[in-house]
Amino acid sequence: MDLIFDVQVLPHRRSVVLPEPVLASIAGYYRRATTTSRPMSLLIAVVMAILLAALAFHAFDGADPGWLTALFSALAGAPVLLALLRTVPNAVALGARTGSPAEQTRLARAICRDHLLCLTSMSTFLVLWVVTAA
Repeated sequence: MDLIFDVQVLPHRRSVVLPEPVLASIAGYYRRATTTSRPMSLLIAVVMAILLAALAFHAFDGADPGWLTALFSALAGAPVLLALLRTVPNAVALGARTGSPAEQTRLARAICRDHLLCLTSMSTFLVLWVVTAA
């Protein structure tokens, strides 16, 4: 869902600062998603925790080789860790519209990169999970 707003930065890759309507759109979304939608915004954290708990249970089950379990854990765990340490704090800051337009542009671009990386990682996880389950 976030990528719907994040991709607005892509046509402006060569711009030092994103146009104000783009910043306003992205920042407005992240203000709603991270701040004003509580407690619903916590649902994402709960889903991430459930995924990690399910992976831990799967690891203790021992049905897959250790290397595959480690790969699943890395593919799912890295995006969760990235969200916790960087993406969410950046989204909160962008949603608050603190900092200069250049700083807000940096935050918007970093969030977009993070989400594209997470999409790649989680898509790979899903494909591998489905293939190995079959």
